[in-house]
Amino acid sequence: MSGLFAFHGGLKTARHKTESNRQPIQPSALPKRLVVPLRQHIGAIAKPLVQAGDRVLKGQIIGQPDGYISAAVHAPSSGTVAAVDQRPVPHPSGLPDWCVTIETDGEERWIEREPVAYRTLHSSETRNVLRNAGVVGLGGAAFPSAVKLNLGGRRERLDTLILNGAECEPWITCDDRLMRERAAGIVAGLRIMAHLLDPREVLIGIEDDKPEAIAALTAACAGTGYAVRPVPTRYPSGSVKQLVKLLTGKETPVDGLPVDVGVQCFNVATAHAVHRAIDCGEPVISRIVTVTGRVRRPQNIEALLGTPFADLVAQSGGYRDGVERLIMGGPMMGFALCDDRVPITKAANCILAAGAEELSPERPAMPCIRCGACADVCPADLLPQQLYWHSRAKEFDKAQDYHLFSCIECGCCSYVCPSQIPLVQFYRYAKNEIWAQEKEKQKAELARQRHQARLERLEREKQERDAKLRQKAPARAEVSAEKPSLEAAVARAKATSPAVVEAGAPATSGD
Repeated sequence: MSGLFAFHGGLKTARHKTESNRQPIQPSALPKRLVVPLRQHIGAIAKPLVQAGDRVLKGQIIGQPDGYISAAVHAPSSGTVAAVDQRPVPHPSGLPDWCVTIETDGEERWIEREPVAYRTLHSSETRNVLRNAGVVGLGGAAFPSAVKLNLGGRRERLDTLILNGAECEPWITCDDRLMRERAAGIVAGLRIMAHLLDPREVLIGIEDDKPEAIAALTAACAGTGYAVRPVPTRYPSGSVKQLVKLLTGKETPVDGLPVDVGVQCFNVATAHAVHRAIDCGEPVISRIVTVTGRVRRPQNIEALLGTPFADLVAQSGGYRDGVERLIMGGPMMGFALCDDRVPITKAANCILAAGAEELSPERPAMPCIRCGACADVCPADLLPQQLYWHSRAKEFDKAQDYHLFSCIECGCCSYVCPSQIPLVQFYRYAKNEIWAQEKEKQKAELARQRHQARLERLEREKQERDAKLRQKAPARAEVSAEKPSLEAAVARAKATSPAVVEAGAPATSGD
């Protein structure tokens, strides 16, 4: 722990790393069909640029970024677009989403690729290249990297740029193999990030149970001034706020981001994607995925985006007996899938075919015994017990008072709970309810604003009509003054016309 700063809580878990990290990364076989989701990132879904029947090349943009927080989507291989429609995607909700289905032609014909001379470009132009290359956080969050590489006037200069190679989640080894085999590419991408952010220091955090990765990145960083820092193997040391605390001692604000304390953090796979986009002119069309658990040959595969999970399992020798659940991600923060035909996305770092031994036994939840174990292991230093009570009672305001949204959903509290209470599920439920209520409030406020705007418009139009009428009133008065009265007209008629006889006068003959 020399030179490091401990974070609160965390726990030791069974690692299960050696099952999949003993052999090099394998290329994936080319599927006959790729189903490429247009939403593979946090933010607005990409707009489709193709339609059924179009021919596409490998690396061709098929989804255009829509808005500031968005990223492009590309064809992972050459072929013909079969459909642009809604298909099942890997998501906890199980709901379908818009996808581009490509029938591959087996020719793997690339678009023209050229490196980008980023040192001659304005930083905004380089960020736009990364945005259009579809570079997002490949540690699982999938946040558009171009946004994180823009300080946006928050600070004149970044204090610390951190590269996250901790990979603390059990079973997952894709970053470990990447660091061992492609350390030079990671450092090349890190150099581009440092050029854009101009940090005072660059640190690379790697858990100390990855000696080969530490050695490889230490060698690749020679002469750069970048420091490789081994961190304790303790879950969740790879979580951003916890890694920032470990390496810098800085506490990220409860409602803030690491950049608020002068730190920005990226995954090692994201740095490698930056290198490929800038130095090679290649967009993000694949990612390394750990296929492990109850499969015959656990391994890491560089999979084309849109490849069905089932194809990668088949390439790993197929399922062994006893698979009870298919999980995307690790056992702590991953989520179960109901179908292995869903496609690989940029956020999919692991396919875990879990059996009963890999899963916590499903037992009915018992009453909380107030043992405090959940608070002891919470890395965010929260009070999980209080959050549980208020979430369960639907007292969402009180849950927010206890910093519900500071929960990183790491699962440590559920892991140690002797009463088998699914604590994280209650927190997720409360968050979703609060988000839903906020959306309803926003809709109601928008409706109120529209109604108010309508009333103001009607009042304004009425005032404009009244003003026009007032302007016309003097003219009408002048016209009325000029018109002779009825009495005056009758008098003139009597004076000038002898045929007019006053009413009631006796008639006379003409004799």
